[in-house]
Amino acid sequence: MKYLLMVYGNQEKWDSFPAEEWPQAVAAQEAFNARYRETGELLSAYGLSDAASTTLVRREDGAPAVTDGPYLETKEYMASFYLLDCESEERAQQIAADMPFADRNPVEVWPVLHESATDL
Repeated sequence: MKYLLMVYGNQEKWDSFPAEEWPQAVAAQEAFNARYRETGELLSAYGLSDAASTTLVRREDGAPAVTDGPYLETKEYMASFYLLDCESEERAQQIAADMPFADRNPVEVWPVLHESATDL
């Protein structure tokens, strides 16, 4: 079964993290990624840009209409996401709890209910 792990953050939280600790934090995250790639359970991992770099796309009169966004009503935004393939939800939760930032930030675990084939 596949699971999406989502980590949220905000600029205030990132700015409060001591700059000298970032290299160690990134190394810990890369070690986490390598560990679960080796087990075959981590399919992909992506860190996202902050919300100020994000755009919203709509279709208006058949053409794309791009605007700044998102317009968040909260400070939190999706900071990164991971795609797992695990034997159970409990295993996905164990992996989420093993994430280096899980002691500072909760990790959402979402079962993936449908997957569109990409190798057609």
